[in-house]
Amino acid sequence: MTSYTVHVSNLSPATTEQHLHDFFTFCGKIHSVEFDPATHSATINFEKPQAAKTALMLNGGTLDGSHISVTSDTVHLETEEKPEGEGEAYRQEYKPKAGIFAEILAKGYKLSDQILHRAIDYDSQQGISTRFLAYFHSLDTKLGEKALGPEKTISGKLQESLAEAQARAKAIDEEKGLSKQAADYYTKALSSPFGQKVKQFYTTTSKQVLDIHEEALRIANLHPKPAEEAPTGAAAAPGSAGAGITGGPDVAGVEKGKGTEAPTVF
Repeated sequence: MTSYTVHVSNLSPATTEQHLHDFFTFCGKIHSVEFDPATHSATINFEKPQAAKTALMLNGGTLDGSHISVTSDTVHLETEEKPEGEGEAYRQEYKPKAGIFAEILAKGYKLSDQILHRAIDYDSQQGISTRFLAYFHSLDTKLGEKALGPEKTISGKLQESLAEAQARAKAIDEEKGLSKQAADYYTKALSSPFGQKVKQFYTTTSKQVLDIHEEALRIANLHPKPAEEAPTGAAAAPGSAGAGITGGPDVAGVEKGKGTEAPTVF
């Protein structure tokens, strides 16, 4: 199987193979992790070039309190591939880089504003994956048609009518056995009062660093966990529930992950 490789160095002595897997899973599906604790380094092999490209953008990020170096011997070219089956359109690899980095921040990891600017610049220059855009618009339309009627989008519904629309969608979900999909972040977010803002974040390339922090806060608030739990490999500052979200608004209730639990990617 073809894999796309990045090399990670300057790892903390506290970093484990599980920490590496949890952190870099945000970039996309990992084929294998080759960890060398003696040299505090590792090689991460991804299934998609898009994932390797995202990982390289995390160069200088913080893992277990150490500023890591992420490099590659080759240039990983991203291409728009034909979907290989159901679920391919919204794989982690095809999300906007800014959206991926918001997920990382929401989990409690630290990313500098410089790294966030890389995501913004990349999305602006390369555009957002056409397959992800198609998926996102399709989801918005399906939710709207289900709750509001033909040719309606859930994100376009006025806030004062959203409660009624959500209740109607929930009832139809239960009737048709669709409630298993209720945990999907995009479904929750699009159906919320800030649905239009969420849609704009994921379907346009005009963003600022603060927009990424705000999306991280939305993700964290929609997936709350007990405050005493700490995110795998994240270095939280004392007294700060959202220590990984630096340079942005104060955050309460940022999602925490168990020590060996892989990150939640949407």
